[in-house]
Amino acid sequence: MAIPTPAKAVADIGVTGMAVMGSNLARNLARNGFKVAIHNRSAAKTEKVVKEHGDEGEFFPAESMADFVNALSAPRVAIIMVKAGPATDAVIDELASLMDPGDIIVDCGNSNWRDTVRREAAIRERGLHFVGSGVSGGEEGALNGPSIMPGGTPESYRRLGPMFEKISAHVDGVPCCTHVGPDGAGHFVKMVHNGIEYADMQLIAEAYDLMRKALGMSAAEIGKVFEEWNRGELDSYLIEITADVLQHVDPKTGKAFVDVVLDRASQKGTGAWTVQNAAEVGVPTTGIAEATFARSLSGSVPERQAGRGLPAGTEDVSVADPAAFIEDVRRALYASKMVAYSQGFELIRKASEENGWNVDLGAMARIWRGGCIIRAVFLNRITEAYERDPKLPLLLADPYFSGEIGKSVESWRRIVSFSALTGVPIPAFASSLAYYDGVRAAELPANLIQGQRDFFGAHTYKRVDREGTFHTLWSGDRSEIEE
Repeated sequence: MAIPTPAKAVADIGVTGMAVMGSNLARNLARNGFKVAIHNRSAAKTEKVVKEHGDEGEFFPAESMADFVNALSAPRVAIIMVKAGPATDAVIDELASLMDPGDIIVDCGNSNWRDTVRREAAIRERGLHFVGSGVSGGEEGALNGPSIMPGGTPESYRRLGPMFEKISAHVDGVPCCTHVGPDGAGHFVKMVHNGIEYADMQLIAEAYDLMRKALGMSAAEIGKVFEEWNRGELDSYLIEITADVLQHVDPKTGKAFVDVVLDRASQKGTGAWTVQNAAEVGVPTTGIAEATFARSLSGSVPERQAGRGLPAGTEDVSVADPAAFIEDVRRALYASKMVAYSQGFELIRKASEENGWNVDLGAMARIWRGGCIIRAVFLNRITEAYERDPKLPLLLADPYFSGEIGKSVESWRRIVSFSALTGVPIPAFASSLAYYDGVRAAELPANLIQGQRDFFGAHTYKRVDREGTFHTLWSGDRSEIEE
């Protein structure tokens, strides 16, 4: 059937892009009492939303982009939910050509934050507002309450914020949405969120692998362990679903579900973006990097096949006390998780300083407590840490987190030692411990590296005993000169 032309200027907000995420976000808005214009390049998807969910609220379907824009009340707010990249640029251009000064275009996709900076500048030149907004929680979150991370101007947030806050998840009555900062800040924070998600998932997988290989436990037995862990300090969405996945039985074979799933983990790129951006600003997000590379390794089929014949050189280390070993794994997981979050928040802090975003780190932890994939009770502690010291240079140095690490570090070392001796790969556990030891060290061997750099490239060095920059004439008389 043809979509009727909607009434003019009646909708509070619009969503273009009626795939699952877009349609669920539109439904969430409608369920919360907002009048929602909806549009899709293929009119059939728009018709499907109205047919199946039209009783959930007030929808105003539009067949053309012009009708969609005309249905929005001023200042107009149009959300784009299409594939990141050129498709997003095309929709932005089409919308902007139909809008008036002061109107707002919102990209809620997983766009690269640099694209958002570029788009915001271009749209601002046209007198419009552009908001790059992270949305986390998947399909369920989009429908029932996600964590929302909008950037953009304060003016755009005054119009958009009350709607986003109402449809977001709420924890203790507080919405999981806040204005993150200008231009690309929202999408940058969402990128780091996804990077932390990579690390969290890899750490959980390594904990599973340790119990499987060291103790010979079944998937269901390990699922019960995760179920128990979810009642304590590790209480989180990812731990909860891990318990469910591990206890699920494949209906076709009767085997544990995870035993019939091929061990190749996919990725969409946000983990790699996080690592690349961290390298550019000099923040060592080692846990996120190892998690990203672990996914790459899982998909390296020819390399893994060739590597199966390599010598192991491992020791047969028996586990005398399984319960104690499981507790060590739990503590190692908790400690490594703290490192991943600390690294992620340090990356946000550094990028915020470099870009003038003024991101409130405590607020970021607060809006991640509900709706999003990394939601966890643990995030309350991060919020409290930044409330105690908004300029905290290192999350791990907060008294609460240093105390918690102190309780876990011996278990952490035992697990990493066990894995090194037995050949169980735990890249995220091991790199997190190495980072921890590096960041707490009074001295690092970088003095030798800088000496080497000066020898072969005259890169200079600084001294511990006086100010200035120096170079040794290595190919001459080896005297030192001050640059």
